[in-house]
Amino acid sequence: MTKTPYPGTQSIRRAMSLLKAFTDAQPEWGLTDLAQAVGLNKTTAYRLMTALENEGMVARDVHTSAYHLGPGAIVLGGRALRTNDLHITSRAELEELAGDTGESATLEIRVDCDVLIVDQVQGAHVLGAAQEIATRWPAHATSTGKVLLAYLPVTQCEELFTVPLVRYTEKTITDLAELQVELAQVRAQGYATVHEELELGFVAAAAPIFNHNAEVIAAVSIGGPGARLQASHLQGVVNQVIQAAKRISERLGFVNSNSD
Repeated sequence: MTKTPYPGTQSIRRAMSLLKAFTDAQPEWGLTDLAQAVGLNKTTAYRLMTALENEGMVARDVHTSAYHLGPGAIVLGGRALRTNDLHITSRAELEELAGDTGESATLEIRVDCDVLIVDQVQGAHVLGAAQEIATRWPAHATSTGKVLLAYLPVTQCEELFTVPLVRYTEKTITDLAELQVELAQVRAQGYATVHEELELGFVAAAAPIFNHNAEVIAAVSIGGPGARLQASHLQGVVNQVIQAAKRISERLGFVNSNSD
């Protein structure tokens, strides 16, 4: 006997398909193109989008009438982030890192060939341009990005990038083969550093966070001016970052089979 769907189930699925159509690559949609993209007729799409707009889940540009995600979606996303196990588990470690080092601590995940800051704690030494939650940076030029790329299969990593890689400073790695060599070293040593590869004067160190399936799901980092994070001081910071990432991983259920 076929189970009858609950009343309204189809409308919910359709509304969700409309919301999921908004991506980093396609943050805005005209109604006609959006309806075609999700396989709905224009009238149905308009009715659903109007309901979503009334709830603040989408909004329209006053000049073009194009839709984009609204404040309601942002609020829900923030709530989801705050109740996420990774976010909750790592928060105290970020605060301790920032307090101990005086530099900014971040929690970041990979989104395609970028990294996304999902949490951040400012240190006592405030940077001129503070990093903000939801900021994206190119993975190949960041310590967190190198960590997250290092644990991907080589072929998957190569598929993410067009070559040559974008250069941000004279120290940015722009050759994919050279990047792969560095990623192998990152994986072998369990951490990554960058020295002015994204921004002149900026130095950072990052370590991977593993989940209960031994998968790297995020990276934690400390970053600041090279004048403060000089070689004599940086290794100590690296060790602090590694230990913080290890504690977060353990709280997420990771068991290191290589440990003594």
